[in-house]
Amino acid sequence: MGELQFITLRQRPELKEKAAAWFSGKWGVPEEAYLACMDDYLSGGTEYGWYLCLDGERIIGGMGVIENDFHDRKDLFPNVCAVFTEEEYRGRGVAGRLLELTVADQRAHGVSPLYLVTDHTGFYERYGWEFFCLAQGDGEEQPTRLYIHR
Repeated sequence: MGELQFITLRQRPELKEKAAAWFSGKWGVPEEAYLACMDDYLSGGTEYGWYLCLDGERIIGGMGVIENDFHDRKDLFPNVCAVFTEEEYRGRGVAGRLLELTVADQRAHGVSPLYLVTDHTGFYERYGWEFFCLAQGDGEEQPTRLYIHR
């Protein structure tokens, strides 16, 4: 494992297709959906960004910011989405550093607060997130936890 790089997609726009394929493979959302969001971000149509952790040229972690992450609280936006770290890199602070980069970058562009939905408890609190409410995920039987970063 080399030195990890934490970047915005705007810093390495040539990774767009690779990143869309990587996120799609992790979450089962069509690549086209990721590409549309990434194109909007890269063209300056939105400040809702995409963030990657690279080990060399390998994407080993990432997340994005979108309007709504498939839940019924459309009034709570934007949402951090697609948070994922490759299993062999977990427990090394990758997701935490990506969260910090995401929050700082979004705040620098006037975007705050941020929200996210998750089934995890205890993890996001370490990075300044607070439980806010329950939200009903699209097609989910049980409500899920929705967090805020102010």
